[in-house]
Amino acid sequence: MLIEYERSGGFAGMRMTTSVDSDALPLEQAEEMRSALEKADFFQLPSRITAETGGADRFQYRVTVHAQDIQHTVEVGEAAVPENLWSLLNLLNTLARTRR
Repeated sequence: MLIEYERSGGFAGMRMTTSVDSDALPLEQAEEMRSALEKADFFQLPSRITAETGGADRFQYRVTVHAQDIQHTVEVGEAAVPENLWSLLNLLNTLARTRR
């Protein structure tokens, strides 16, 4: 499974990206990634999730998952992130920071 992650915006407008191949991760991290995807029910999320109110200096997230014959992308603003998606975003954020 390949996961592409991008976080943009925020106060400084910084962009952070990473690509993660779950087969290349240590077993424990790969399991954590799969669990976070399942918890988020990722493939059932809409491709764009927006909040009713905007906000300056908030992060924007874009996650694309390529798994077997399925590809799904979710774009979401920080104010609209569903609770069940935070685990995945936090995990991807950590991986993006350690891969700089």
